[in-house]
Amino acid sequence: MSDVSTNPRADLFRYVSLELDESSLRATYELDGRAFVETVVFEGAGTLDRPVVRAVAELWFLVAGLSYYKAGAARRVDVGATPLGAAGERLLAAALREGLGEFAYRNDLPLDDVIISGGTDVVATPVSLDPERVLVPFGGGIDSVVTTATLADHLDQTLFIVSPSSGPFAPLEETAAVTGLEIVRATRHLDAQLLNDDDSFFHGHVPVTAMVTLLAAVAAVASGRGGVVMSNEHSASAANLLWNDLEVNHQWSKSLAAEILIADALSERLGDQLTVASFLRDRSEVWVAKTFSELPQYHHVFRSCNRAFAQARERRLDTWCGECDKCLFINLMLAPFLSRATLVDIFHHEPLSDERRSDQLRVLVGVGVGVGVGVAYKPFECVGDPEESAAALRRVTELDQWRDEGQLAALAAEANVAVTFESLLEQEGPSRVPAHWLR
Repeated sequence: MSDVSTNPRADLFRYVSLELDESSLRATYELDGRAFVETVVFEGAGTLDRPVVRAVAELWFLVAGLSYYKAGAARRVDVGATPLGAAGERLLAAALREGLGEFAYRNDLPLDDVIISGGTDVVATPVSLDPERVLVPFGGGIDSVVTTATLADHLDQTLFIVSPSSGPFAPLEETAAVTGLEIVRATRHLDAQLLNDDDSFFHGHVPVTAMVTLLAAVAAVASGRGGVVMSNEHSASAANLLWNDLEVNHQWSKSLAAEILIADALSERLGDQLTVASFLRDRSEVWVAKTFSELPQYHHVFRSCNRAFAQARERRLDTWCGECDKCLFINLMLAPFLSRATLVDIFHHEPLSDERRSDQLRVLVGVGVGVGVGVAYKPFECVGDPEESAAALRRVTELDQWRDEGQLAALAAEANVAVTFESLLEQEGPSRVPAHWLR
């Protein structure tokens, strides 16, 4: 728990107002009287200033507030006159506790004592949407690429891209261009106070994917589309560790539990017209990697390294760093399917054989010790569970081109490979994907 802060907690976080005009949302919050304002500007989504769009935007308003709530980790949350509803309240409560689970763990700051008050009843707003037209939130990595490519002949897809106020991310834009699909955009203008590294604030992870999902829902409803197609795999539901009886999951907002909460809250407001589900929910990271390996047109433009997606332009890398857990994990997932030469050509590094990454690799496959705790757990990153990683490593060490890397074979023998590599290429677990997405 290296991020523990000695700052005192705030007393009250308030949801002040949500304003919509034709192309933007403006959310205002207060933390012990200190105001924060976030604006999101849409392009290509149609007119936002309508009651049915507002009904969806109110859910985004509730979840997006956690970016500012975390600055003080207030003991009381007052949503004021915001329509909440039973399903909306369940979503907000879970987003605060589970969605901020990593934040709470890193700051040693249990949030079980937070009291949520206020809110008004929700009245469902009639809407008619086209189920064959969907938005696909697109991040430029292998997951959303595989979703768009696999559904190419099934649905009328449009990409949904969220950018920071500092400007679009080049690798994301380059990868999106390869799809040839139209794009609906949203640009988030976070309150500058959050970006100034204020020492009086608590800092940490927030459920960003849930916020993006709800922004996509806003754009979908505004443009008459009946679906938001996410790209979250089966392992996104797996927790990193157990702390204070809380399953801490870095990917909580990509989990099946979060998907259901979001869908229920949207249904409470819209009925059954909008489908929000992950196309990859019953798929493993290994299956995604195999499918991506068969899409060579994307191999030299995609990027999953987080250092390419820094908020500040001057901090963004223009290639894979070769050092972070994401670089190592994606390299591991693709290694069973692409040659070493191809991987080096893509990554400009070979993190899998880099002995400086050995401790990170041990953690990925479930035999290492994570920083800050005395037990093994997967990194606080968007990576697969240790079983997937261990099975992939075992398969890599069986390939002739990797037999010279004895340390990998030794690690594969040490790891507990509880599933077969072949089983990871089959469907696993439940999925909420509707039949008409696959026709």
